[in-house]
Amino acid sequence: MIAKFPTLLAMPLLLLTGTACKPVEQQADRPETSREFPRADRAVALSGDTQFSTEAARDEAGEATKLMNWAEIAPGMTVADIGAGEGYYTVRLAERVGIRGRVLAQDINRGALDRLGERISRERLDNVAIKEGGIDDPRLPPNSFDRIFMVHMYHEVTEPYAFIWRLRSALKANGQVIVVDRNRATKQHGIPPKLLFCEFEAVGYRLVEFAERPEVGAYFARFERKGKAPAPTAIKTCKETAKRA
Repeated sequence: MIAKFPTLLAMPLLLLTGTACKPVEQQADRPETSREFPRADRAVALSGDTQFSTEAARDEAGEATKLMNWAEIAPGMTVADIGAGEGYYTVRLAERVGIRGRVLAQDINRGALDRLGERISRERLDNVAIKEGGIDDPRLPPNSFDRIFMVHMYHEVTEPYAFIWRLRSALKANGQVIVVDRNRATKQHGIPPKLLFCEFEAVGYRLVEFAERPEVGAYFARFERKGKAPAPTAIKTCKETAKRA
């Protein structure tokens, strides 16, 4: 039944340049709900297969267990799985948070959500709900989540500043955003860590912890809200000038 509803590294940020103000005629290719935010000054990877790798291979590397331990996922927590795809993390998070916890699986791919819904029903994960998101808005309920997971998907977000700005309000007071990605160019399905840090900093987050995890072919980053969110028109763009750290 589907419910309704390491190592801490100090790394420099990129320089911020420019503002979100652009003539309307130069933004016709963007959703109207994104136009007050700056355009990402980097390539955006095309959405790939919703199955990042085989679940057996990921489990053999201990990926989910290592990440959930590092993110301090505990019974009773409420977690959002953004870009849930086929549900690799969704089902493992559901087991970890237990019957008193909740998992919201979100994706913009309706077909993936339908397949995930069938899996949730088949595996009787009564503590999981599913929700369709938007390309510039995760559409999450406010003040709801202890952790928000973004695993191997941030580099595919076409409007990152609008997306993570709207993501802020979904966090509880001490909530954290957990990003898993690869240290490579965004067009190669990754994002250099310094560029990731800069984009989150620009929207009002602070980096709490960063860990390279070569055994799972990725890095882990943890962010919290910092102060008040900046006005969309005050957000400055991060230039894609970071090299691989």
